[in-house]
Amino acid sequence: MIEAIGRALLFDIDGTLANTDPLHLKAFNQVLGPRGHVFDHARFSRELQGFANVSIGERFLPDEAPERRALILDEKEKVFRELVAGQIEPLPGLMALLDRADAAGIPMVAVTNAPRLNAELLLSGLGITDRFKALVIGAELLHGKPHPLPYQEGLRFAGASAMASIAFEDSRTGVQSAAAAGIPTIGIRTSLSHADLVAAGAIASASAFDDPDLLTRLDAAMAW
Repeated sequence: MIEAIGRALLFDIDGTLANTDPLHLKAFNQVLGPRGHVFDHARFSRELQGFANVSIGERFLPDEAPERRALILDEKEKVFRELVAGQIEPLPGLMALLDRADAAGIPMVAVTNAPRLNAELLLSGLGITDRFKALVIGAELLHGKPHPLPYQEGLRFAGASAMASIAFEDSRTGVQSAAAAGIPTIGIRTSLSHADLVAAGAIASASAFDDPDLLTRLDAAMAW
């Protein structure tokens, strides 16, 4: 099928395709807890969720050399990958939405601040690696989220225009990134409330991909 020119669906990964944030919280506490930083859900959503590891290291490990910060946060990611292995489940309605987009010839792109190893593990664990036209890693660009560049790159890979596309995000930094790129953004309420997501720039929010209001909005926007 010929792809629908100008339209695309762009997805964050952690907390959007799968609800992995509780495991990230556990991994951060295991690695940063002994270094004096303990997080509950609220603090995680404010200070860690959606941020790149470089900025997390600068904030919470300021006395460490950059190389040492990277090693410590690499250990956190290793802990996360061990925790998540075999526990990766898609959010309700995700697979049906991907099937519908494929049938309509609408390209899809994954856009994340996660390290590539994590992103590839999650996509593979969900069995959807080949569903995406591209995987954009914020840390491999000049700027990660909340800068618009990751989503601008996603649009470029998809050959899509911002206003004809839709992004799905669960974090403040992610919503800010997609909205700054001019993409109408749906907040996924795995960690944050509707009010938090809209305050960050989302045009609406949904509990998951089978949310009736979301499906109605997608029907109108994508003209399947």
